[in-house]
Amino acid sequence: LFTVAGTNGKGSTCAMLEAILLAAGYRVGLYTSPHLLRYNERVRLDGVPLSDARLCAAFETVERARGEITLTYFEFGTLAAWEIFAAEALDAVILEVGLGGRLDAVNAFDADCALLTSVGLDHTDYLGDTRERIGYEKAGIFRGSRPAIVADRDPPRSVLDHAGAVGVDLWLIGRDFGYRKQGQQWMFWGRGVRRGGLAPPALRGERQLANASAALAALDALRARLPVGMQDIRNGLAHVELPARFQVLPGRPTVVLDVAHNPQAAGVLAENLAAMGFYPETHAVFAMLRDKDVEGVCRALKDRISTWFAADLSVPRGAGAQTLADALARAGVGGGVICCKNPLEAYAAAQKRASENDRIVVFGSFHTVADVMQGIEAARIGVPGARRGS
Repeated sequence: LFTVAGTNGKGSTCAMLEAILLAAGYRVGLYTSPHLLRYNERVRLDGVPLSDARLCAAFETVERARGEITLTYFEFGTLAAWEIFAAEALDAVILEVGLGGRLDAVNAFDADCALLTSVGLDHTDYLGDTRERIGYEKAGIFRGSRPAIVADRDPPRSVLDHAGAVGVDLWLIGRDFGYRKQGQQWMFWGRGVRRGGLAPPALRGERQLANASAALAALDALRARLPVGMQDIRNGLAHVELPARFQVLPGRPTVVLDVAHNPQAAGVLAENLAAMGFYPETHAVFAMLRDKDVEGVCRALKDRISTWFAADLSVPRGAGAQTLADALARAGVGGGVICCKNPLEAYAAAQKRASENDRIVVFGSFHTVADVMQGIEAARIGVPGARRGS
């Protein structure tokens, strides 16, 4: 059992773990959150999202079993996923933490290996407003005498102190494992192991080598129970998929989808945009939840964006376009802000403004990217009334 926590990078690390284990021939269950388009994405068996019927049967089992116990939405879904996994002869289960770690529903299960991908400021109302407090919450998934993989290069002292107090087998990036770029390839190094000549993961982005290294370190830590070969690693990293993590769509203008919704993730997105090379203009399609650090996200990306199409997000906690425009002004964006009624309208406006050599980046929340993805798919299959970019 692998449990994966972190402010950013959790989903990518889970996807790479799953892909490598599947390439090695293991049976794997994966539980992640949130979903983009359908709830079924959250629970996968052997790389395939579950059917409605299988999920509903698990929900019914949990409902019958809970009696008078009140469960949250996430607790209910986590128990349903576990009920499904328990009924299968699985070799490995990967659980992505929903929020924090110490008090998260997935922490009801004792992981054989815990992974902490990064510690940044997000969900501060629940986890605390400093990296030290947030780090303590995330380190709550560690278990004594078991491996804990930490891929944050500057982990808060609270993480290290908790690891020592619990007595984990602590693996730190840069000390116990890491990576080196080798031209167009890269090398992973760990405790007494070197794996060179690796192709970059199919997931794009400057930070994906750190995520891949964390996944490989976790597999090394459990290699006596789940051995994987070099070809399994190559195949898994070559075929891993995860929508909306610096996903570049085919066609022109270039369209980038990214669920970045906090300053740390926005900073990574800015790095990735810079690494793409020159584009005459970059147009942002941008909508966020109002309880996020909107101004911090704007500051991280303001030097990479030419025009901002700010959209209302009509979900609970959704911010209005004017709220986003005000945050952009506070962040030092002097002009080039257009307010739109929803993300799809913003995307259509960006398509109209952009030349074929420009770039459009859609980000700010899972809801933002999902709305645009649904609109693109509707236009592709010819749904009446769907907006098409011109």
